[in-house]
Amino acid sequence: MSASPSPPPPLPSPSPPLPNKLTPTFFISSIHNNRSMNHNRARIHCQRNTSDNNGAHHYQQQKQQQHQWTVDCVAGSDPIHIILKPPAPATSPMNSGLKGFKKVCLFYADEMEALAQRIAAQSDAIELRSINWRKFEDGFPNLSIPNAHGIRGEHVAFLASFSSPGVIFEQLSISYALPKLFISSFTLVLPFFPTGTSERMEDEGDIATAFTLARFLSNIPISRGGPTSVVIYDIHALQERFYFTDNVLPCFESGIPLLKSRLQQLPDSDNISIAFPDDGAWKRFHKQLQHFPVIICTKVREGDQRIVRIKEGDPKGRHVVIVDDLVQSGGTLIECQKMLAKHGAKKVSAYVTHGVFPKRSWERFKHDTGGQPDNGLTFFWITDSCPLTVKEVKNKPPFEVLSLASSIAATLQI
Repeated sequence: MSASPSPPPPLPSPSPPLPNKLTPTFFISSIHNNRSMNHNRARIHCQRNTSDNNGAHHYQQQKQQQHQWTVDCVAGSDPIHIILKPPAPATSPMNSGLKGFKKVCLFYADEMEALAQRIAAQSDAIELRSINWRKFEDGFPNLSIPNAHGIRGEHVAFLASFSSPGVIFEQLSISYALPKLFISSFTLVLPFFPTGTSERMEDEGDIATAFTLARFLSNIPISRGGPTSVVIYDIHALQERFYFTDNVLPCFESGIPLLKSRLQQLPDSDNISIAFPDDGAWKRFHKQLQHFPVIICTKVREGDQRIVRIKEGDPKGRHVVIVDDLVQSGGTLIECQKMLAKHGAKKVSAYVTHGVFPKRSWERFKHDTGGQPDNGLTFFWITDSCPLTVKEVKNKPPFEVLSLASSIAATLQI
């Protein structure tokens, strides 16, 4: 008689059911100050737990995979910037909580150091790197990039300042060298494009130096990631954007959002009118400021003089802000100020993205503290695109500096 077959093995017991719905819950665990040389932040640590709605299942793995979030509040900026940084995977400590952000190595010209530090304070994804700026005995640049091998495969940016012809050559040399160090991408940040601001192409033989500089920049070598991105704020002549060739990617930004944010903070923000000193300024900026009442000024010739007149709009009883891309001697702005005051403006302020002010011409602008706009300006806002000017006018009313740091930091993440 044959043996009976052995019974089949028991079926495995079913796994416990998974939760129907996972609900994230955030808990603030601590707040402390974190101070460093480059920034001052109030840091908030949060943790994220995942659980089911009924609370019936708690898994040890879920406890081990709690997410740590960091919220950085950058103090000293106006307005305050809050950066929510996602957590770093436990198996990849090198990410340092920067998942979702492009890590950028930021080099800078000497005179741009203060702005570079403000940019780095916006995000831990931006790391400052130095350049050795030296000169040989004959006066020519003696330049070097420390630890050049260390930036291989990294996204790299260079914050430049072409404040005078004497520094352009050495900064172009750096701009031509960095892309060839096997980096992932290269961005040249040139807040102020200086040439072409006073040029008038009227006679045969006049040379457009803005075109020459654009061609220099257009020949920056490509990096492993492709063409160089060139970031410029409020370029003076709109047609100059077409001077660049297809070898680079020009990115034209504006400082006007900084002005709009500052105007919203004024106690008389509901009584603001925008004045443009000429039709060119109106064409450039009116679309960004179209929700404000507009006043357009113009210059008319009377004999041998050119006089500013109000072409359109009424400044009576208003806080009028004159807006232009840059200021040199300031003569036109002062004439506009006096004309607006003559027609009943309650206050007159001014904004320019680039405060060039050759030969300390900023000293011409007086501060109005008592509602007498014919005597001076209530505010004169500039950005830090021209760092030498910023040093001169710091803490000198009516001047107030609106930093491009947050805007540049955001642009570097594109």
